[in-house]
Parts: sequence; structure tokens; C-alpha cells
Amino acid sequence: MGSAGTGGLEVWGGTDVGMKRRLNEDVFLIDREAGVYLVADGMGGHAAGEVASKLAAEEIRKVFRIATGMDDGTWPPGRNLEATGVPDLLREAILAGHERVTEAVIHDESLEGMGTTVVVVIQPPGTDQLVVGHVGDSRAYRFRNGELELLTMDHSWVHEQMAAGFLSEKAARSHPLKNVVTQALGGSSTPRVDILETDLLPGDLYLLCSDGLNSMLPDEQIASFLERGGPLDELGNRLLVEANRYGGNDNITVVLLRARRGPDHS
Repeated sequence: MGSAGTGGLEVWGGTDVGMKRRLNEDVFLIDREAGVYLVADGMGGHAAGEVASKLAAEEIRKVFRIATGMDDGTWPPGRNLEATGVPDLLREAILAGHERVTEAVIHDESLEGMGTTVVVVIQPPGTDQLVVGHVGDSRAYRFRNGELELLTMDHSWVHEQMAAGFLSEKAARSHPLKNVVTQALGGSSTPRVDILETDLLPGDLYLLCSDGLNSMLPDEQIASFLERGGPLDELGNRLLVEANRYGGNDNITVVLLRARRGPDHS
């Protein structure tokens, strides 16, 4: 776990194995220099999920550091060298993460079936904007002026059934297929990457999380904790503790980003 400030942005990340799992297949990444923040939720069991989430996170970070000139290196084979805007670059980076996971399986049959979800936030240097990209059911929320907004749409079977009107939110929370994702990094098909851009306003609080958080705590409860404010480490640890108190059925990972109020954001 760790926290830090970067310019006008405070950042904290933490993860917990939960109450039911033996392994933690979630990872989070905070790269303040490159402006890259992410949560990845691996799947596959027998430690393969942990491998998938770490490989994807490393590849996404590497692509951004190379593209911005922070690290030497070459783009992954087959990726679009013409991607110049941050949204396009984020999509390319996430797809590079997908290919890294897929290639690992090709070279090691024991990793067959592994994959990972991912949610990524990019803060382009020198801007008050964020770019969000995701695949799977790891989420990005924004808490602004006392209201919590879900910015991402789960790539999951139950969400698709809810969107079609076949399942209520209450029924979806306890459905036996609630953990089935329809998009993920890894596997033979190229995942759909959803991208959105948003302004970063003073006092905004962004939450990235694996489904181990929101499957235990409904959005109203998450909002009630965020509304209390306070240091990010206290907020983040409170969310981890509460998710465990309500069952902790899965690994739980949280990254919080808060825009400072002050001269830089007047």
C-alpha cells in the first residue's frame, strides 16, 4: 500500500486478499511520473491470474513510459505507432497488455486460461484532465459535489442482462454468474477497450477498484464512506475493511485519486 502527492493530485493505493481467497490475483500500479494509475484483477487460478494482472500492468506502464520518452525501448510488435493522442495511446497500451498476456500463455501451457480485467486512468502531463480506459468489470467512479458516478460500464454477463432489462440490480448482486466477464485481456479474441475523457475539478475524488469492492458494498455505501473525507489512506483502508466485514468474498483493490483544493486549482 502507498500514498503520495503529485502536483495537484493526491494518490493512494491498497489491496487485500479478502476473507475467502488464498491468493491475491489483484494488482495496482501508481506511476506518478508517467501519470499512469491502474487496477487489474487477474483470473485463472493456481497463481496464473496473478501472472496475468502483473504482466498487463507492466506492459501498459512500459508503453506509456516509452511513448513519453521516459524509458528507452521499442513499441510492442504490431501496435499502432501513429497513435498520438492520449486516448488512442491508452487503447494501444491496453491492447499491448492483452498481447503480453496472450504470448505468455503460448510460451507456457501451464498458464492456459489466465486473463485479467483492467481499469486505467491517465493524467496527461500538465493538464487538469483524465483519460479512463477499461476492459472487464474493474471499475472507475467519480465522487463530485457529494454524488458518486460510475464512469465505466462493466463488461460482464450480469451487466448485459441488466442493460437488457432481464435482471434487477438486486438480483444481479447475488446471481451465480455475477463474476463472468465478457471482455478480458488474454485469450484468442481481441478485447473491446472502452475509453472516456473527463475534466479534473478541485475536490474531485476518483476511485478505481476491482469487483471485490463493489460486489460487497453497494454504490450508496461506497458514497457514504467517501463523503466523510479525510486522508486518502484512511478512506482507502476503510473501504478495504468494510468490504471484508461484509464478506470479503474476493480480493479487494482500491486506488484513490483526489484533486487538491488550493492555488493550483483555484
